[in-house]
Amino acid sequence: MALSIKYLPFLLTGALALNACAAPVSSGQISAAAAENGVAYQHIRNATAKIRYGGKTFLIDPYLAAKGTYAGFEGTVNSRLRNPLIDMPVSANEVMQGVDAVIVTHTHDDHWDKAAQQLLPKDLPVFVQNAGDAKIIREQGFKDVRVVGQNTPFGGVRLSKTGGQHGTDEMYAHPQMAELLGDAMGVVLQAANQKTLYVVGDTVWNSRVDEALAKYRPQVVVMNTGLAKTQAFAGGIIMGTEDVGKMRQAAPDAAIVTVHMDAVNHATVTTKMMRDYVKQHGLKAVFVPSGGEVLKF
Repeated sequence: MALSIKYLPFLLTGALALNACAAPVSSGQISAAAAENGVAYQHIRNATAKIRYGGKTFLIDPYLAAKGTYAGFEGTVNSRLRNPLIDMPVSANEVMQGVDAVIVTHTHDDHWDKAAQQLLPKDLPVFVQNAGDAKIIREQGFKDVRVVGQNTPFGGVRLSKTGGQHGTDEMYAHPQMAELLGDAMGVVLQAANQKTLYVVGDTVWNSRVDEALAKYRPQVVVMNTGLAKTQAFAGGIIMGTEDVGKMRQAAPDAAIVTVHMDAVNHATVTTKMMRDYVKQHGLKAVFVPSGGEVLKF
């Protein structure tokens, strides 16, 4: 069964807090009671995060292997480099501690790796985007795999799937590339007396992102902004710096968290580059967390 949670352990490494709408947590732990009044987001590495929301703790896109475990992604930039490029700031056991459910936005190796498949308890609830991913994860031995729809309940939290496109139109016009990229969801978390949280997922900016922003009006937005690139096509398969500027305009009142940088070979935007962009353009309420850092909204 899922691990019970009495407190949520976090490692604090210092925040890039640009606006009073969010603040770094000032200690190494956040009690569950303290987190009930807001959203606690801990960046682990890449797109991996722990989110305390509505009385539940969600592990997002677990990528748990040690540095250099896997070969670089073939056909992408810097494929000679081995993934992950960086270590996790805490151990895999600490990451898994207190988790009530896992959300896997898609089954690419940097969002659902072999280490996660081996280490996570097989009876832990796992939320996925579609029946295809559900089949894959059930075949890996997980017993409680659920497909996210609209307002899918988990305790007092509602999960809603949002769309996107994991690359450019040109990429998806190429059948082999379209198959490799596949589908990837975003997910919106909602609960009574909580700020609406939108995890955008692996996508370029398109009409589905616009639709999600218009429908849910999120107060916290998490963006994957490493601008990962292939060797054969121009453009990125996820967002980059300019998309953060666009999000600041599209959702002027939301806090924005930027992640999915530094950890995989094909990312071309680093956290340093993102921080420089945020500073240069004077973007407020944009957060570029370090590994292990906690933000409270």
